Amino acid sequence: MNEELIHPFTFGDMSQKDLLGGKGANLAEMVRIGLPVPPGFTITTHACREYLRTGQMPSRLNDQIDAALKDLEMQSGKKFGGVDNPLLVSVRSGAKFSMPGMMETVLNVGMTPEVTESMAASSGNPRFAWDSYRRFIEMFGKIVCEISPDEFHKVQERITSSSSAENIQNADGESLKQLCDGFIKVITLATGREFPQDPREHLIRSIEAVFKSWNSERAQMYRRRERIPSDLGTAVNIQSMVFGNLSDDSGTGVAFTRNPSTGELGRYGDYLQKAQGEDVVAGIRTPISLDEFEQLSPVVAGELDSVMELLEAHYEDLCDIEFTIEKGKLWILQTRVGKRTAEAAFRIALQFVDEGRISMDEALRRVSGDQLAMLMFPQFDTSGPLHEIARGIAASPGAAVGEAVFDSKRAFDLSKSGKRVILVRRETSPDDLVGMVASQGILTSRGGKTSHAAVVARGMGKTAVCGTDAISVDERANLFTVGVTTVYEGDLISIDGTTGAVYLGDVPVVASSVTSYLEGRLSATSDEAAPIVKAVDRILVYADSKRKLRVRTNADTPEDAIRARILGAEGVGLCRTEHMFLGPRRSYVERLVLAENDDVQHSVIAEMEPLQRADFVGIMMAMSGLPVTIRLLDPPLHEFLPSLVVLSSEMARAEALHEEVSPRDRALFAAVNRLHESNPMLGLRGVRLGILIPELYKMQVRALVHAFLEVRKLGHDPRPEVMIPLVATQRELLYLRQTLEEEIAKTFKGSGIRYEIPIGSMIETPRAAITADRSGVYSDFFSFGTNDLTQLTWAFSRDDVESTFLPRYIDLELLPFNPFESLDEAGVGILLRTAVDLARGLRSDFKLGVCGEHGGDPRSIHFFNSLGLDYVSCSPFRVPIARLESGRASVIT
Repeated sequence: MNEELIHPFTFGDMSQKDLLGGKGANLAEMVRIGLPVPPGFTITTHACREYLRTGQMPSRLNDQIDAALKDLEMQSGKKFGGVDNPLLVSVRSGAKFSMPGMMETVLNVGMTPEVTESMAASSGNPRFAWDSYRRFIEMFGKIVCEISPDEFHKVQERITSSSSAENIQNADGESLKQLCDGFIKVITLATGREFPQDPREHLIRSIEAVFKSWNSERAQMYRRRERIPSDLGTAVNIQSMVFGNLSDDSGTGVAFTRNPSTGELGRYGDYLQKAQGEDVVAGIRTPISLDEFEQLSPVVAGELDSVMELLEAHYEDLCDIEFTIEKGKLWILQTRVGKRTAEAAFRIALQFVDEGRISMDEALRRVSGDQLAMLMFPQFDTSGPLHEIARGIAASPGAAVGEAVFDSKRAFDLSKSGKRVILVRRETSPDDLVGMVASQGILTSRGGKTSHAAVVARGMGKTAVCGTDAISVDERANLFTVGVTTVYEGDLISIDGTTGAVYLGDVPVVASSVTSYLEGRLSATSDEAAPIVKAVDRILVYADSKRKLRVRTNADTPEDAIRARILGAEGVGLCRTEHMFLGPRRSYVERLVLAENDDVQHSVIAEMEPLQRADFVGIMMAMSGLPVTIRLLDPPLHEFLPSLVVLSSEMARAEALHEEVSPRDRALFAAVNRLHESNPMLGLRGVRLGILIPELYKMQVRALVHAFLEVRKLGHDPRPEVMIPLVATQRELLYLRQTLEEEIAKTFKGSGIRYEIPIGSMIETPRAAITADRSGVYSDFFSFGTNDLTQLTWAFSRDDVESTFLPRYIDLELLPFNPFESLDEAGVGILLRTAVDLARGLRSDFKLGVCGEHGGDPRSIHFFNSLGLDYVSCSPFRVPIARLESGRASVIT
């Protein structure tokens, strides 16, 4: 096989992310448009996939690396492994999809003690040379040799404490040389072998470490969260080093072409003088802003502004840029389309529309339902007394309250036990991802707007306050101090990622301005409306104009129906009538089951009818002029009756103590024992209950007709539909439909009103899906109950698997995601597609919808749109999200 596994940065462009990874493709693009990029080459994702498959570096890769290094030496006039004028390189990961901080980087590869001495002499700056070597040894030890960072911190503390330096940044060349010796001893002791001195071995092992990092725990967790496929692999970028730690007119930074937190116009970013790139991202030092950098170096700042303008115009999007300045010379190390908060996504998309750079369709593609959901989260109520103890950099907006926790693993464990936690660290590293995911928010004492904590939090939609210099974090003692206040682990704190404020205690929250707008309590045109409200309004109105899917709601009460209609629902797609008999009304179902004979049973049903009628009146009035789909009773009996285990225990106890048992309790025990089912979800429920107790469903349609007449009399426009649950065969449907039609006609008789109430069925079983052409003859519409359909297709009991093996399956990537959260298109999706094709084969206008929880899931909505369904139905809160995603589905090809 003669496949090229390496390409120079002069090869390719930004469209080749599959081959070159995101970083490599963007480096090639920047070279193509003439930006100052340090030369280098990219090892393709194909090489990584081969390594992951075989566990060995591809045999042909070695020769290709040698050839690429020779080309790089010719370009730079330097020699890799040479002592005089040495070529040093960085080794960086670069997957197709951005995974900031999740994989590895090794800088200054090519350094040896001899090279360091030569650099110290040629630069006249021993501190710079030994600092660069120190960085390489530490990275090599942590990443390649997999040694705990704590081992290096111990050496660092010992060296700095024995010198006049307060920290590593103030250490002189001699102290740094001692530090290098100490680090090498740590590696030798940990690995049982001498520290290698061959630069080529350093390079090969660093490349292999980057390949391995694709499957690191944090990388896998990030991919699961972001739904990134696990089989893509990463490219590796080998780039000539430029040194931001060389001199006073050197430094490194990260710049965004617009504010990725708020979406405001203007440069945004951080700069560190005399530093290398990882210092900014790691948050080890608190940087200065780009405005301060302009005062420090106006000429280079002007050059950076020009690069930012060029890249933003070229990519037609917010750009995230890493740069280094070496002795006054600007170098661009990488760029990518920048991650941003939900607010920034909406505002920036519309800014680009108004600037004439993109269309409204493209603006709609650049926002998401998940982002809209984030904007609907509550905010702090600052009207009452507050105890603000510090203020840091507002790195990722939101309001987060929780117990202060100083260790990522502990944060994960506490969160899993149900506690709200705030992860507090001096600075975060990629190893903290597990705690960051589990926490309500992140608070750091160091770092800036582009630190690891800030970038990852923005990408995940987590609240973050960084660079809070006033607090002193002691991670060993599990506390932080600010002034005279000490906050211990377990103390409640509140952080505001919009203002940067840190409060002691639990600050109450209020609805966000976006939620107030969506619920009709704030007009988007009012003076009080924030820019984000106006942006959401504009995009949501446009999404409504583009979408083909209608959006209904799942509502069981008039209050839910009213709320959903305000939020934009176009009817009720699922009214679960069994939910009307939970709580105080539960006794009706219990009495129905315990009925000794038909007369008693009919008496209980008669008592239920006026309750149903009143509920139906309220819901149809709230949805006047819009369809309301009433699902007939579908009560798994175990949800309404006492537990057989509990009752058996009580009966046994009573007998043992010779206590008297009431006739009612004996009757209840006998009934529960008689009706006990090993798997109630597959037992007497849905259509089966309606067939065995026909008076029950007849009562429901009578109540619905009476409610219809009452609502019509009040001047409203009721549009009810009846839906039969858990149908598996057309014979069930035909049998029950005839019974219901007769009862509906009988109830309408004498009213002087003729109205055809559509009768449809839920598709919840695989058999119903694959025989949809048969039941479709007797059904006016189908609604896919994807919750039960998923359970039955996978043979998963949702109540059980989500708390037992399903999380482990996802961890092992045996499942790419929870199929109850997003629809399994490859399995359940085939059943839906089959049913759609069969139904539309009967009637081209056969009405089809979805009423499971997937109806509000952004990813699933795109699949439903591709099937040509008529509507989705979801909870009231998710109606705006479904509206937005339905619009996006129409413009995304």
